[in-house]
Amino acid sequence: MGQALAGGGLPDKAGAWPRQLSGGQAQRVAIARALVARPGVLLLDEPFSALDAFTRRDQQRRLLQIWSSGEPRPTLVVVTHDLDEALMLADRIVVMRPDPGRIASDLAVDLPCPRDRTSHAFELRRRQVMAVLDQTLPGLARAREEQE
Repeated sequence: MGQALAGGGLPDKAGAWPRQLSGGQAQRVAIARALVARPGVLLLDEPFSALDAFTRRDQQRRLLQIWSSGEPRPTLVVVTHDLDEALMLADRIVVMRPDPGRIASDLAVDLPCPRDRTSHAFELRRRQVMAVLDQTLPGLARAREEQE
């Protein structure tokens, strides 16, 4: 577990009580704990939602490092509302349609790893996914047009 905590950036928290951890630290400990068991599939529901933007990016990077260093690699199923997070972590993005929740689109993310958020290819893929979201959620497209 110590190695997993170090991978999550929390090597000094091995003896800490849950009440001594911030919300973001508790989330990172939970991910480390789950990865120690080497599951075949790991379900992550908004795993970094409680983190600030800088820590979120760092934890995405750490998650990918921990995931890629282990064998066998578990399948990660990540639920997120953060498009950049989805593009950084996913090989596939499944866009859901609301009320009732149905699959609207299943998109392959064929960007090379490690991914560069500033690359032209990343931005192009981001725009493609955003276009799918606009088609799926017409209100989203109208709101964005009003902002521009």
